[in-house]
Amino acid sequence: MSVLSLPKRLAAAAAVIGLFGVGTAGAVTGTALKPDQQPDFARVIVRFKAQADAVKARPLATRATASEAKDIAQVRGTTLGLRHAATLQVRRSLDNRTHVYTATGMSSAELAKRLATDGDVESVEVDRWWKHFSVPNDPLYATASAAGVTAGQWYLKAPDSTVLSSINAPAAWDKSTGTGVVVAVLDTGARLDHPDLAGQFVQGYDMIGFGNSGTTVIATANDGDGADSDPSDPGDWVDQSDITSGRLGSSCTSDDIGNSSWHGTRVAGLIAAATNNGQGMAGVAYGAKVQPVRVLGKCGGWASDIAAGMRWAAGVEVPGLPVNATPAKVINMSLGGDGACSSTYQDAITAAYNKGASVVVAAGNGVENDDPTKEGGIAVGTPANCANVIAVAGLRHAGTKVGFSNLGPQVTISAPGGNCVNTTGACLYPILSTSNSGTTTPVANSNAFNYSGTGTSFSTPLVSGTIALMLAVNPNLTPTQVKAALQSSARAFPAAAAGVAQCVAGNSTQPQLECNCTTSTCGAGMLDANAAIAAVTTTSTPTTPTTPTTPTTPTDTSSGGGGGGAMSGLWLAGLVMAIVALRWPKPRLAKIRSK
Repeated sequence: MSVLSLPKRLAAAAAVIGLFGVGTAGAVTGTALKPDQQPDFARVIVRFKAQADAVKARPLATRATASEAKDIAQVRGTTLGLRHAATLQVRRSLDNRTHVYTATGMSSAELAKRLATDGDVESVEVDRWWKHFSVPNDPLYATASAAGVTAGQWYLKAPDSTVLSSINAPAAWDKSTGTGVVVAVLDTGARLDHPDLAGQFVQGYDMIGFGNSGTTVIATANDGDGADSDPSDPGDWVDQSDITSGRLGSSCTSDDIGNSSWHGTRVAGLIAAATNNGQGMAGVAYGAKVQPVRVLGKCGGWASDIAAGMRWAAGVEVPGLPVNATPAKVINMSLGGDGACSSTYQDAITAAYNKGASVVVAAGNGVENDDPTKEGGIAVGTPANCANVIAVAGLRHAGTKVGFSNLGPQVTISAPGGNCVNTTGACLYPILSTSNSGTTTPVANSNAFNYSGTGTSFSTPLVSGTIALMLAVNPNLTPTQVKAALQSSARAFPAAAAGVAQCVAGNSTQPQLECNCTTSTCGAGMLDANAAIAAVTTTSTPTTPTTPTTPTTPTDTSSGGGGGGAMSGLWLAGLVMAIVALRWPKPRLAKIRSK
C-alpha cells in the first residue's frame, strides 16, 4: 500500500504529534521586512510534475471539496517535506498539481531552493507579497501643468498606449530605491544647495585646473581657483566679453554664448532627487547618493580632467588627488564628442571597469544646422564608442528614435530623451529636472526646475539611476552582468510607425531625424527599470540542512493563516510513535527518505 493513500493515518499521526506540542507563538523578527522576506518564515508555491508519484497515487479532482483538496495537498506536502528537512503546511490549492505551502525556521527563498531540487517538483517559487505600486507625492511627478508640461515626469511612469518609452519606475520602486549605491556624475558640478537634492550627495571633487593655474584654466573653472574638493557649480555662462577677451582660449567661440546650463544639477536630479518629500520632482534612484565630479567649466573641459575624474570616482588612486572615501559603482557621463575612442578614455574606462564600476555614457546629440536636411543623429560619439561602456540613445515618448540622438551598433539601450511634439508653446514631453534660477551666477538655495530638457544627456541618467536600483538588490553584480541584464530585460521597440523612416547605422554624412528603431541602431530595446531589477534579483543560498530545532513561530501576515511549527526533537519522536502505531511499512518509508 502506498503511503500517499493514507490521509486518515497521517491525520491520526498529526493528532499524536499534537500531544507533544510544536512550540508556542512568539514575536515576529525582522518586522520591517515584507512577509515574503522573513528569515524564519517561508511561503512557496509548488507545482508537482504530472508523473510524480504523489500526483498519480491520488489525483485531485477539479471539483474536489475544500477539505478533500486540503487533505490531498497536505499528504503531498508532508511527503515532500520529509525529503528536505522541512515541515510543510498546506494553505491552498491553485489547481490539481499546484499548492501553496508554508514552513518555519527558514526563509521563503531558502525553502524554494531546497524543494526545487526534488525530482517530483516541476517548479517552485516564492509566494511574493504584493502591494499597489508606489507613487511619489512630489507634485511635478504627476504634472507640471503650470509650466505647460501636463504629462509631468512621464518618462518615469508605467508605459501606456500614448507614452510607450517610459521606464516603469513605480513598479521598480516597490523593490528598490537604490539605497547604499553611489552614482558619480562627471559634469559641470552640481548645486549642492538645491532643496530637492538636500542630503543626496557624498563628497565629490573639482578636477578642473589640476596642476595648472594658468589664466585660461582659471577662467574656464570660473570659481577663482583650480582643482579642489569643492564640486559645486559656479555657472558656465559665456558672454561676448569672454569671446572678445580671448580668456577662454581659441576653442571658445560666439557659438558658445549662452546662460549657465546647470547641466550637472539637472543630471543629478534625474538620478536621485529627494522623493516623497512633498516638493519638486522624483528621482529614479532616490535612495542612492550622487557624487558630483566637476570636469566641465565654461565651454567644456579637458579629456585629461575627465579621465582623471573617471579614475577617481571609481576608487582608482590618482597621483596628487586624495583617496575617494566613497567610490562609485556607477559613473554617469552625459558628455562627449566626435571621433574614435582615444587611448586616454579607454584606459580610464578600463580602470573603472576593473574596479567594478559601470560607466554609462550618452550616445550624443548629433548635429544641428539651419538646414533641416542636415540635422539629426549621426554615428555614436566618444567616449560612448569605447569598449566596456553602456551607451545610451534617446527616444521620443512614442518609442521612436528622437531626432537629435546619435545611433549605431555601439548603443547598448535606449531611454526617453525628451521631445516637444509642438513647434510653438511649452514643450509637451521634456525631461524636467532640478536646476537653478540664476542666468549666470547661481541663486543660493534656488528651488528651480527646468521644464524644457531634451537630449541624450538626460536619457543617460535614467539608465544610471536604474543601475543603482539593480545594484541595491544585488550589490555583487559586475559591470558585464549589469550590461547584460539591461539588455535582456529591455522592452522591444514598438512596431514601426507609419510614415517614419527606418533607422540605419549612423554616419556623419547622413544625419537622421526621427526613425523607427532596430536593435542594430538603438540598442537592445527600451529601458524598463522594473524588468531590469527582476533580471538581477537573486535568492539567498540555502544553508546546509541540520537537525531542525524549534524556532520562535512568526505570525503569518498573509491570508492563508498562521504557519505551522518546525520539527523539534519531541515533534520527531511523536511522528515516529505515530508511524509505528499506524504500522507504516518500513521498506516504503526508507524508499521515500532516500528519494
